[in-house]
Amino acid sequence: MSEVVIISPHADDELIGCYKILADEDIRPIIIYTEEMYKERQEEVKGIREHFTIKAQMFCRSIPPQFLNTTTTFYFPGPDELHPAHRTQAAVGEALARQGLNIIFYSTNMNVPWIEEETFPAQKKAVLNRIYPSQSDLWKYDHKYFLFRGFCKWLF
Repeated sequence: MSEVVIISPHADDELIGCYKILADEDIRPIIIYTEEMYKERQEEVKGIREHFTIKAQMFCRSIPPQFLNTTTTFYFPGPDELHPAHRTQAAVGEALARQGLNIIFYSTNMNVPWIEEETFPAQKKAVLNRIYPSQSDLWKYDHKYFLFRGFCKWLF
């Protein structure tokens, strides 16, 4: 079985963009957080392990070399993201895709053309509120975080 690695610049990006992957009980992803986070967010991120079946959570600025192979499937923030940290990671994903690695881009932005409706939006919102209460104002009135999802793959 190949590894599934979710690249998450910030705590909550993995859940907003990859809820479908996390909720799939047949997938045990590794989540790599690439940006520094406050103590409160570090505590919140532990809720991912309690709610989903994941293999590991890692806090590092770069991808460990053992994952850089053609059998690993990576989920990176999409290149159309607005946040600079997301765009930086998208550039890393694009470079790896150009090298032949299996890269799938996810979106936290509902204004991309490759978006679709979330299958269980109320469930996703409840999980977001439970795991990331410090961020709940983000999705209190803004449906982009829980009503939509999007994945795309670039072929070179």
